[in-house]
Amino acid sequence: MGESKMTTNVDKGRFGPWAVVTGASSGLGREFARQLAHSGINLVLVARRGDELEAVGVDLRRMYGVDYRVIVADLSRREAVDTVVSGTADLDVGLLVSNAGAGRPGNFLAFCSDDLTEIVQLNALSHTVLTNHFSKRFKARGGGATLLVSAMGGDSGIPYNAIAAATKGLINTLGKSLHAELKAFGVGITVVVVSPTETPIIDKMGLRAAPMPIKPMRVDQCVAEALEGLKRNRMMVLPGRLYRIMNALMPQSVMRSMTGRMMRRSSVFLS
Repeated sequence: MGESKMTTNVDKGRFGPWAVVTGASSGLGREFARQLAHSGINLVLVARRGDELEAVGVDLRRMYGVDYRVIVADLSRREAVDTVVSGTADLDVGLLVSNAGAGRPGNFLAFCSDDLTEIVQLNALSHTVLTNHFSKRFKARGGGATLLVSAMGGDSGIPYNAIAAATKGLINTLGKSLHAELKAFGVGITVVVVSPTETPIIDKMGLRAAPMPIKPMRVDQCVAEALEGLKRNRMMVLPGRLYRIMNALMPQSVMRSMTGRMMRRSSVFLS
């Protein structure tokens, strides 16, 4: 039998009846969808791959009896945000999990302007515009919340992954700035600063070729801790006790040096 998964139950009355999860076809997004479905919350599943989203939706409906809607949208394109907005206009959404994103390791000087624009659109602008839209809806309905998915290195910087780290820094600052601002309207916002986690991005970025100081955490644990922080309306959540200790004790200069060496050794490094 497989290893049992951690799950955090969230209040359907507070965060339902519908939740929007971007990047829902795999990894963290898929696990967010599973744990929300476990709480009986219906799901809008957003990603580029429609067939995989449909498979996720079918599985969750079978396991938990929830409804689902698939929205195929590539959030690295500006018009994709409009697709999400129009595709959810008729639903009572109480939660946005803004998870879509990608790393793009490489020498900053090797990227062209189109590459940089695409990364910023996916990792930063799409989160910002969706947060603005759904926060207005949450205010109007008298409650709701956004969970923004960031990553370690967003505040310290990551050599050879500079543009992705910069976009995560924007997400961190956005969430911190809005936490008090939105609370006045009964609207929540939490940023989960994802520590290295066993998702497909580990292989896509070639990080198995680079020594990691701490073993990547399980995706179900990362998501469960993020949702627990959301329930408590915490401003920031850093999953994993060992990662919290490391983050508290390690100077940012050392963190930059360590992560820079990891990215430089990545098998997908772009020279």
